[in-house]
Order: sequence, then structure tokens, then C-alpha cells
Amino acid sequence: MNRNKIVVIEDEPDIMEIVSYNLKREGYNVVGVDRGDEGLNVIRNQCPNLVILDLMLPGMDGLSICQQMKSDPIVRDIPVIIISAKGEESDIVIGLELGADDYLAKPFSPRELLARVKAVLRRGPAKDEQGRERIVIQDLVIDASRHEVKIQGEIKDLTATEFKILYQLASQPGRAFTREQLLNRVVGLGVVVVDRNIDVHIRAVRKKLGDYSGLIQTIRGVGYRLADK
Repeated sequence: MNRNKIVVIEDEPDIMEIVSYNLKREGYNVVGVDRGDEGLNVIRNQCPNLVILDLMLPGMDGLSICQQMKSDPIVRDIPVIIISAKGEESDIVIGLELGADDYLAKPFSPRELLARVKAVLRRGPAKDEQGRERIVIQDLVIDASRHEVKIQGEIKDLTATEFKILYQLASQPGRAFTREQLLNRVVGLGVVVVDRNIDVHIRAVRKKLGDYSGLIQTIRGVGYRLADK
């Protein structure tokens, strides 16, 4: 029986009911809260394994909750999945930049929700990606120590920036990254570069990955993720 504790902060009763029912059916221990300020108190008191967070909430909005969580050393490593209306894309981007791990656009299917929850819980809290030197996805091998990418034993000629982008995505499969996050992580904060168009680099990486290009998924209006397989 899965006893992972999940706090769901959502003020729409119908959505709360659907989310809670499907999570409980999978064996999760679910705590539902319909106010943002109360939800933050529950998170701090119970330290759950995961938070599912709506953005538009009474008492305190979801972005403020996420920001306060990530600035609190006690709860900052708890993963967060944002659930949001499609019209709130700019807020989703801000949420990811504040440290949320993924998002679901309303309306969503229970099957997709459970898949995202399981993917985030498998990853666990965010870790230092530099500690993982070799990532293997079927016949695709990403070797950080050699700064090398191979597919079926054949070395692919990626630039330094392309390698960093692929490695960043592959380090946390299933996690959504904004374009700004990827740029900051591959070139560093405050570093001036001539080409700041992350999409150009992504297209180049996909082309070089060939049959594996589909692993890199575009999240419209937000950024990219590597498929969690």
C-alpha cells in the first residue's frame, strides 16, 4: 500500500473531489485544503511527500505559497505540481522559476495526474545534477565525465551548450524547465551570450539525436522537458 502523503491545495470542490478520489484509490494519503494560507500551515506542520497546488486561491495565492516554501529550509525540498487554467501560462512560468517541479493545465485527466505524481515522486527532492555523471536511456548514453553523447555506440557531435541542455533535461526526466531556467543553468546567471534563443539549441539537439529526438518534449508557452520513460 502506498502511504506517501500528498497535500492538495484547491478551492474548487469538484476538482478537489476528483483529485483526492483518484489519489486515494492509488493508496496515497491525501490531505485536502481549500485556502492558501491554511495550506501553507499544513505543509509546514506535516511535511508531506508532495504538494499539488492551485494558483488562484483565497487567503494566499499559489505563487506566494511556492515562493515561501522554497525559501523555508524545512520544506523547500518538497516537490510541487502546479494545477492551473491554461490562460495562466505566465503564472505557470513564474511558478516553475520559483522552484515548482511540474504543472498540469485544467482540465486534466485523472490518468495524466497520476502519471505526473508518480514521475515526480520517483525523482524525489531536487538534487545536485553534477553528482550524476552517466545517464543511460536505452541506446542513448550521456556521459558528463567525458562530455560525450553516444547513440548505439556512435558519438554525436554536440556543442558545449547543446550538451549542457541535454544533460540538464536528462538529469530530471519528466520535469518541466522554462527557457530561462535552461539558459541560466547552461550559461550561468549574469553571463552575456550572443545567442539567447534556447529554441535554436533545442532544434539542433533534436536533429543530432535522430530517432531519440522525440524524447525532448515542447511545453507550449512554458519550455521543455525530457520524456519520463
